[in-house]
Amino acid sequence: MDQVPVLAKRIRFILVEPSHPGNIGSAARAIKTMGFTDLRVVNPRIADYKNDEQAVALATSSIDVLQNCRTHASLLEALEGVNQAFALSGYNREFGPPIEDLRTSVNRAAAWLALPQAESGGDVAFVFGTERSGLTNEQMDLCQTCTAIIANPLSPSLNVAQAVQITAYEMQLALLGDYANELYAWQTRFEQKPAASVEALEGFFAHWEKAMIACGALNPEEPKNLMAMTRRFIARAGLTQNDVDMLRGVCAAIIRPKADRVGGKQAQMALQRAQSAKKNA
Repeated sequence: MDQVPVLAKRIRFILVEPSHPGNIGSAARAIKTMGFTDLRVVNPRIADYKNDEQAVALATSSIDVLQNCRTHASLLEALEGVNQAFALSGYNREFGPPIEDLRTSVNRAAAWLALPQAESGGDVAFVFGTERSGLTNEQMDLCQTCTAIIANPLSPSLNVAQAVQITAYEMQLALLGDYANELYAWQTRFEQKPAASVEALEGFFAHWEKAMIACGALNPEEPKNLMAMTRRFIARAGLTQNDVDMLRGVCAAIIRPKADRVGGKQAQMALQRAQSAKKNA
């Protein structure tokens, strides 16, 4: 998994003659969420797209990718240093590079980047055409492969930023390979704390039983299966110690409402002090 950020730096996403700055901002966000940062724009309609209000708004947390985006006068210029260029298009053409599905393309790109001889080679590029008409035949000819995103034949057209997002996602999975089901280090917030001990769980079950009796949900004379069912769903939940503490707090509130407990601890401490003072008198 450590090799993914290194390889990701060698993958660029190129938008050719985009009309809407918002799509550029959305594309910046799309690639950064998948671990990529190299965005290129060829001959955009709005020259100052980096400061466009819509582009900035849609880039959100990916302003750095938008601001570092490189602008080129031609696709040929944007492809400098690229050895494998994949042109995104939804249909086959009589002439031009062979067409294949996106997943095949990203797997080939990942395999090529992993070759020893590719370490000193060029980059991989995914090329996206203008919103209205896509890539021209001349622009397609600059690429080695025509890549199609499999879509509903009755409605195959994708917004360019959506196409970038799908491509970036598939390319990330291809780079991850056998590690595709793992999370990045910054996503460890999803990792659960150690499970609660058997002793802690048994303490909870005893507390839970008292709470269920207190609220009338459990008749100790006819307990039926309530405790067995409780054990079953708690086993599925995989509680942590914090979970157990929270649930026992709920049990305590059921057994004795908080309003009845207000001042109880202070009163108990006062009684203990009084008893101690009487004993020492």
